[in-house]
Amino acid sequence: MKIKTLLLAAFAFLLLISCKTKTEKENFNQDHLIYATIWYQNSPEMKALYYQGFNIAEERLKQYTKLKTAKPKAVVVDIDETMLNNVPFQAQEIIDNKEFSSEFWNEWSQLARAEATPGAIEFSKLCDSLGIPIFYISNRKVNEFDATLRNLDSLGFAFAKPEFIILRDNESSKKARREKVMENYEIVLLIGDNLNDFSEVFEDRSDSWGTPTVEKFKNEFGSRFIVLPNPMYGDWEKNIYPSRGMLPAQQDSARRSVLKGFK
Repeated sequence: MKIKTLLLAAFAFLLLISCKTKTEKENFNQDHLIYATIWYQNSPEMKALYYQGFNIAEERLKQYTKLKTAKPKAVVVDIDETMLNNVPFQAQEIIDNKEFSSEFWNEWSQLARAEATPGAIEFSKLCDSLGIPIFYISNRKVNEFDATLRNLDSLGFAFAKPEFIILRDNESSKKARREKVMENYEIVLLIGDNLNDFSEVFEDRSDSWGTPTVEKFKNEFGSRFIVLPNPMYGDWEKNIYPSRGMLPAQQDSARRSVLKGFK
């Protein structure tokens, strides 16, 4: 009788856990991404900011061509939300209520259907006309190389060639990949949507989300560092969530906890 009672209790416990897990999955949604994704996909302000960023980059690059450097000059750019627009992927996450996963992202990236961000192709062609190569340093994984090259090339980007595309192999930090470029080139300009696209000094955001480091290097922005808008995702998110594997309700609470109201 005792064994039977224990078995029934164990079964009830497993059933409860199963129902809880199912409920948690059912409660998951990506609603917190909706406004940012709509803004990025539809607002003229998004386009204006990209044009503004690339216009500034063009002005700076023309200035830097007059500088004497020990090595040939080069420009380093990020790919996603810098040169290529992946907002359909973000939108599909919301529509399907899917969490980000490498498999789902790979499904999108292998299509090689991302459009160019406003002003990106024209900027790449300007670099080509000035004889300054662009290196595309991205945290896309190396197994996405062929699709990435195909995507850039089909849109008409200059320097859409294997030797100018450097994807992630092991580590997400771009420091070593930038240093590889610097062996033969002087990097005069960097363009990206994430601070880590510019320098490893921005990787540690433990102190006030990394704001003190931005203050320290404030003169570089609009000069050597050109930041493009991306309200949908980025390394800034790490300061919201204290740990991985948080439940939807915990994630929602974490997001709300960092808001600062006026009361």
